[in-house]
Amino acid sequence: MSKMKVLFLCTGNSCRSQMAEGWARVLKSDRFEAYSAGIEKHGLNPDAVRVMAEAGVDISRQSSKTLAELGPAEFDYVVTVCGHADENCPAFPARTKVVHVGFEDPPRLTEHLPEGEKKLAVYRRVRDEIRRFVETLPEPLKTETRKPKAEGRPKSEFRSSKG
Repeated sequence: MSKMKVLFLCTGNSCRSQMAEGWARVLKSDRFEAYSAGIEKHGLNPDAVRVMAEAGVDISRQSSKTLAELGPAEFDYVVTVCGHADENCPAFPARTKVVHVGFEDPPRLTEHLPEGEKKLAVYRRVRDEIRRFVETLPEPLKTETRKPKAEGRPKSEFRSSKG
C-alpha cells in the first residue's frame, strides 16, 4: 500500500505547518509522506525549531517554502493549520481532500513577550496540540469536511481539554 501524501499549509510556513510536518514525519512516516508549505514564505521560526528539538524532533533541516516551490505534486490531503491559509487556500485537484484544523499562532501570541520561558511556553503548548492532532491521523482527515469557497467553510479546532 502506498503512503498518503499530506500537505500542511499555513500562512508563512515558518511555525505551525513546520511543526505538523515534523510530527508527521516522526510519528506517522509509515503511513504518510508529509510536506509543508505556506501561502507566503517567512523563514523557519527559531523558537519552533527549539521547542520541537526539546521534544526530540529535529526540524532544523526543513525549509520555509511556498506551494509553488514544492513543484507539481498531487496530495491526498491538504490540512490548513491557520485561518489565513484556509481562507486563501488555492484550488487543488478534485481528488485532494482539503481539511481545516486551526491552531493558534505562537509568533502572534508572543509578539509582546520578551525572549524566555513565558514565550516558549506558548510555543510548547501549540507544539503539543499539533502533536495530539497528528497522533490521531488519519481519522480526522476522513471525518472532517470542507465546503467549497462559495458555500463557506466550517472551522474546526483541535484542542485538548485543559487539565
